[in-house]
Amino acid sequence: MFDDLTGRLELAFKNIKGEGRLTELNVAKSVKEIRRALVAADVNYKIAKEFTDEVKKEALGSKNILSAVKPGELMVKIVQDKMVELMGGQAVGLDLSGKPSVILISGLQGSGKTTFTGKLAKYLKEKKQKKVLVVAGDVYRPAAIDQLTVVAEQASAEIYKELENKNPVEIAKNAIKYAKENNFSVVIVDTAGRLAVDEAMMQEIENIKTVINPNETLFVVDSMTGQDAINTAKTFNDRLDFDGVVLTKLDGDTRGGAALSVKYTVGKPIKFVSNGEKLQDLEMFHPDRMAQRILGMGDIVTFVEKAQAQFDEKEAKKLERKIKKNKFDYNDFLSQIKQIKKMGDLKGLMKMIPGMGKMVKNIDIDDSAFDKVESIIYSMTNEEKAKPELMNMSRKRRISKGSGRSIHEVNMFIKQFEQMKKMMYKMSKMKGIPDMKGFEGLGN
Repeated sequence: MFDDLTGRLELAFKNIKGEGRLTELNVAKSVKEIRRALVAADVNYKIAKEFTDEVKKEALGSKNILSAVKPGELMVKIVQDKMVELMGGQAVGLDLSGKPSVILISGLQGSGKTTFTGKLAKYLKEKKQKKVLVVAGDVYRPAAIDQLTVVAEQASAEIYKELENKNPVEIAKNAIKYAKENNFSVVIVDTAGRLAVDEAMMQEIENIKTVINPNETLFVVDSMTGQDAINTAKTFNDRLDFDGVVLTKLDGDTRGGAALSVKYTVGKPIKFVSNGEKLQDLEMFHPDRMAQRILGMGDIVTFVEKAQAQFDEKEAKKLERKIKKNKFDYNDFLSQIKQIKKMGDLKGLMKMIPGMGKMVKNIDIDDSAFDKVESIIYSMTNEEKAKPELMNMSRKRRISKGSGRSIHEVNMFIKQFEQMKKMMYKMSKMKGIPDMKGFEGLGN
């Protein structure tokens, strides 16, 4: 995500980092490189120029103050502040004041609307404790209703569908009536993808909006389409006057143009970003955190929030007691792995930690990093999982055969587990209990 833009901006700041102070010459040189980086990221040239003109003005106005701050650090801070401002300044949440609150989903074909509908349903159920109904309003795309049925089930949300009715306006109207009768707190209406040039389809979604009068109309856009996404968003906004934008596929080859330009161009905030295929891979958009990611500073706040979402205080206290008694077992370890995996893409998580972005940039880290360890543990009996001390060579051979891993891999994992267990026991006698940092290396 934004790796190319981040790299280019770092090069732009190098022009100043070695300087003793800001001057018109080194500021102009750095600003020129920043503008090139933004244009390469598919930011409209007019926006890029206006942005860098403001950065230049601020930098030159600051060159004789804050003498204790290094020029390079000052330049990064100025760019960060202007970038936050460009992307909207602050996070904007959903209007959930209705009874029920109605959210209309719109966008182009293939932008990820149906998947986002499932992600949003999960988010609202788990984060906001809402009773959610999703509505199958796409009657045109083959298997669209089947896809929404699957994601709704995964999100533990109910789905409203009328298989014989081919009128999306009627379906949406009937769904709202059903939601009121059954005390749903939120209704999410998924709609068919449509081209802005298709007048009949654009009129249809306008009619849906008029009938259901949504609290929120969201425009879902594929962030990998860059500047084209912004142009499409503007056209849709002229017709729908939507309330916010959702950027999907942020984990792909995203240049950054859409994230940086949409608020400026359309005047509507980005409300959510989707950065993975799993239903939990959805984040509320925070301009300040996104600016930090783009500038290679990580995003420790979001990282902590993701960790806290999976944190069970009772289980943590139980685990702490077991560690202090040196009773940590394979079941406990497996439980910790599951919690880490629920947090999302491992490489994406590591990039949120300040300083880790560069280190993992060219390293292949995927969600299968723990598969080897899990297969070994799942091949153990319940007794072996609970009592690691029972492990002997015959048991290891059986586990090796059951897991499809070599006896060497099984031995290595068991040895590393025992070393980790001893370390955790020793640490428990001091201050604090160590976390799962470094566990991903076990079994390698």
